[in-house]
Amino acid sequence: MSKVGMIGAGSWGTALSRLLDRNGHEVTIWSAIKDEIDMLNKYREHKEKLPGVPLGDRMKFTPDLAEAVNGKDILVLAVPSPFTRSTARMMKEVVPENPLIVSVAKGIEEDTLLTLTGVIEDEIKDAATVVLCGPSHAEEVAIGMPTAIVAGSRNNTDSKTVQDIFMSEVFRVYTSDDPYGMELGGALKNVIALAAGIADGLGYGDNTKAALITRGIHEISVLGEAAGGKRETFQGLTGIGDLIVTCASMHSRNRRAGILIGQGKSYDEAMKEVNQVVEGVYSAKAAVALAAKYNVPLPIIEQVNEILFGGKSPADALSELMGRAKKEEFV
Repeated sequence: MSKVGMIGAGSWGTALSRLLDRNGHEVTIWSAIKDEIDMLNKYREHKEKLPGVPLGDRMKFTPDLAEAVNGKDILVLAVPSPFTRSTARMMKEVVPENPLIVSVAKGIEEDTLLTLTGVIEDEIKDAATVVLCGPSHAEEVAIGMPTAIVAGSRNNTDSKTVQDIFMSEVFRVYTSDDPYGMELGGALKNVIALAAGIADGLGYGDNTKAALITRGIHEISVLGEAAGGKRETFQGLTGIGDLIVTCASMHSRNRRAGILIGQGKSYDEAMKEVNQVVEGVYSAKAAVALAAKYNVPLPIIEQVNEILFGGKSPADALSELMGRAKKEEFV
């Protein structure tokens, strides 16, 4: 049995906590929102994010970060990506030496172009980090639907430790030595999912969705390899797998936000209606900056940025994508 501190009580942090509890581990969940902790303690259920999913009697809920961190074998950082740095900065005051921290959010920091493990390591210098990601909606993991995911680290021992803790009969965990490629795939697919949702909102069909998914993974792979990721990573669960599930499902907050934008709402209005952090919005500008750094064209991601921040209409963006100059498929 391991002692786990879950830093973040959103849908994903809560779903993973339930999985770990059912695996026999001792889990303490932290949230900066006291009302959220009060709700979890009172009902042993996340009434807002995962209604109807009971949480085990052994699970603990606290607004005290030191309580969630002290004496733990492993820490899981599950706050939305825009809050990763501020949370890691708070954690570094209370974490033990050489903490093992699992990053389960997805994003690229706009100002630094760091992935989230890079942000964590920038704040907590002696942290050992592992990425845990793949095609995995919290709503399905929480109720035990079969899921496959990847634990990635530069240190094979650390990734295997995370594999052992999370693996179950319904949650299959593979390992990878390409955490950076995994993180790029996880962050960039959210931007493509916005595009897929926008196409849905415009009323387009399966042909359009298939084109966006296929050309989207091409953009992710080209940029990912240029930045140092491995080709096979983008062909696997954390690349094409994560992209498919995020572009196709109504569980996806990025797709849902895209649908609203395609129907004519601004991204601010869309995020308010979705009522969750739409991480593709925060990764879109960083993706374009990375593309400029490595001199890689990203036509879909560039058009998403124009829609979000440049005032371009979704219909005009799709028209521009379709009207680009002729080219070979893999050039």
